[in-house]
Amino acid sequence: MHALPTERGRFPARLHVLLARDAKVGMVIRRGPSKSVCTVLWNRERDTFRLGQWMRGRIYERRCDLSPNGMRFIYFAMNGRWQSETKGSWTAISRVPFLKAISLFAKGDCWHGGGLFLSNREFWLNDGHGHTELKAASNLRRNVDGHPPDYFGGECLTVYYNRLQRDGWAMARDEYQGATLFEKKLPKSWRLRKLAFAEIGAPPGRGCYWDAHELWHESTDTVLAFPEWEWADYVDGRLVWAVEGQLRAARLGRGKLLGEKVLHDFNDMKFESIAAPY
Repeated sequence: MHALPTERGRFPARLHVLLARDAKVGMVIRRGPSKSVCTVLWNRERDTFRLGQWMRGRIYERRCDLSPNGMRFIYFAMNGRWQSETKGSWTAISRVPFLKAISLFAKGDCWHGGGLFLSNREFWLNDGHGHTELKAASNLRRNVDGHPPDYFGGECLTVYYNRLQRDGWAMARDEYQGATLFEKKLPKSWRLRKLAFAEIGAPPGRGCYWDAHELWHESTDTVLAFPEWEWADYVDGRLVWAVEGQLRAARLGRGKLLGEKVLHDFNDMKFESIAAPY
């Protein structure tokens, strides 16, 4: 089943998570209502969460990335102010967990945008129809030849699908249940499947790009379907997923999940005007 409105007629907060490869931190991109978004730092050692900044507009979470050390965030955003300096949409690099740009590239449309980190100091900009550089951090370098191996079109998927594969997800060659299938092998005979949908007419509360998930226990041939999970990964020895505006975790048992708990509930957060400390 898909996320349904609450009794107040509002959908739960939408969540997407980015994981640092070389540090035990993550970034939660929390959206809702539709024109408000914020970033939250996840300390994965302590399971604590710290608010970064809010923005009026949209962050395209599938065009984002964290640097390996978890200290920099590249993202593509849109606020529709087409006559402004950023031309209404832009790619920025910020200091985690904030949104204030240390490198800034005006875009002016919603084709391409965002990028991937190649190292802690080097990044690839998903340029497409072109950016205008407004600000550049002296300690970061853009590599124009650092494009990822595969091209999946001019919107979210070139960044997203390459990021998934870089981070240990195997991409299946054939379509699965109308989606592009990614799979990650887990301990104890489990496999986590991510069904990446790209469609017009998505279920209520979803954008045109959305994910569902399954767990397959190979030794017992047990399949557990979780179409309501909007993000999931195997993180620091446990399964972690986002559902109904919450980040939850559990251990893997034989054919089932054990010890499920809520790490954090993001639903009651409201817009705050916060200045970055730099």
